[in-house]
Amino acid sequence: MANSSSSVVDMDPDVARRLFEEGATLVLLGVPQGTELGIDCKSWQVGPRFKGVKMIPPGLHFLHYCSVNKPDCGAEVGPKTGLFLTLKPREILLANWDPKEEDLDFSASRNEEEVSRIRENLRDLDPHLGPYPYEVMRKWVSLSDRVTEEVAKNLQPLTGRICAFSDVIPEVQLTHTKDRAEQPRNDTACQSMKEGLDRLPKMKPREGTELRFSVIPQKSYPPGATPAEITRCSMDLSYALETVLEENYGQQPLDLLGEMQFAFACFLIGSVYEGFEHWKRLLALLCRSEEAMRKHKELYLGLIAVLYHQLGEIPPDFFVDIVSQDNFLTSTLQDFFQFASGPGVDGTLRKRAEKFKAHLTKKFHWDFDADLDDCAPVVVDLPEGITVD
Repeated sequence: MANSSSSVVDMDPDVARRLFEEGATLVLLGVPQGTELGIDCKSWQVGPRFKGVKMIPPGLHFLHYCSVNKPDCGAEVGPKTGLFLTLKPREILLANWDPKEEDLDFSASRNEEEVSRIRENLRDLDPHLGPYPYEVMRKWVSLSDRVTEEVAKNLQPLTGRICAFSDVIPEVQLTHTKDRAEQPRNDTACQSMKEGLDRLPKMKPREGTELRFSVIPQKSYPPGATPAEITRCSMDLSYALETVLEENYGQQPLDLLGEMQFAFACFLIGSVYEGFEHWKRLLALLCRSEEAMRKHKELYLGLIAVLYHQLGEIPPDFFVDIVSQDNFLTSTLQDFFQFASGPGVDGTLRKRAEKFKAHLTKKFHWDFDADLDDCAPVVVDLPEGITVD
């Protein structure tokens, strides 16, 4: 790890002492030099003496890494792999690098004798352990405080690994020559893009590697709904939201915010675009559920807090690019602010939404009270000489 000692130097002595006594330790043996490895919101390039991370605050963390091919000869960085870990005080978690799979193998942690041996020799190992980057702890907690161990376990793939690029296989396994011969031939020119795409084999995620996000109903209305009900449920997505809550979170509706944070972390830190797409779907579902907003006060107060920290971690120009395509963010939040100011909404929630709206207007220069055009966010025109930080 490069410059890893600075975290301890800059840390409050009482905090450093407490983490030294109570913090968990990740012992990661055999990680090749040059590997990009990180925990939570910070990453490094592994040096020749690296053997793990110490002084990790107990709780949920996201370990992520990219294998590097021949770091001394123009390194080629592989796709990022990550996993959520819930660490206990003074816990030692042991993993060995598997060069064949280019992955960390945590099976050694189940060997109590091996873990005990590591614990006894921890003092000798200490110079090879980089301290947890405590300066990012506050940021990490603000992005993950709703993600419980159970939520993370239920959402991450059965393999336990979250990969930036999906591991896919053909939907139809053409193991015999006869099967392959019956497939459409590709030796003639395609007449259209659609024809070319249709000729490609249909792929699906390898079993156990897919993220297990909540399924959002394709139809936002109940079976047998009348035309009037279909119209109402299409304008107010509360039925679809209640379906998601009932099927996935039962008596714990606030855990949906944990799923939203999980998806966002997968995208922001794990480079998983699917996480961003699911985050967008959850945000649209929550923001366009007017009846649910009157019913689930705590859920929506929590949503504002979650969004406040999430939007603070992404440069404003990122959303300009996204919004320029389909105006997603501004139109979705505009619906949210409109519903939050409606009749029957709790007064505390209404005031919190007004403050959040003012914060976003100041930060992004967006006017949520104006009609949005089809292409770009609305920018507030400020008097000459006045700027917004």
